[in-house]
Amino acid sequence: MVHDEPVRVSDANELVEEVYRQHAAKLWRALVAYSGDPEVASDAVAEAFAQALRRGAAVRDAERWIWKVAFRVAAGELKDRKLRTTQIQESSYQLPEEAIAMMSLLKRLSPKQRAAVVLHYFADLPNTAIAEVLDVKTATVRVHLSQGRKRLRHLLEEDDA
Repeated sequence: MVHDEPVRVSDANELVEEVYRQHAAKLWRALVAYSGDPEVASDAVAEAFAQALRRGAAVRDAERWIWKVAFRVAAGELKDRKLRTTQIQESSYQLPEEAIAMMSLLKRLSPKQRAAVVLHYFADLPNTAIAEVLDVKTATVRVHLSQGRKRLRHLLEEDDA
């Protein structure tokens, strides 16, 4: 949703609401996969949309901006909470066993690899959009995806052995 002409605040808020209806659930799931913590995901989604509403017409592409901010908020929250461990944190949310297993594997990737894999496979974003969210070059995204896939393949082979 890119607009080249000035956008009124009420129109901007409507765009943010539209992005919320279309993408909030998908964004939340991607953030849960990235962070391993449903509460971090909920906080990051809420904060990203709140910031978008506060900025109003200053946000030119609401969808991409919200994804970018949400992942940055989640990364900051993880850093603050020191959740970068291989343990999945206990929470009040009940997740399926398969989701917990997947998050355990994802937690063993580097944060950049995990973000690239989640944004590619869970959010269905193209590499150029992932690069924008992570604030890196597209070639760097390809490297993180390649290394993340290789690491996941290795981890899955270890589990099968």
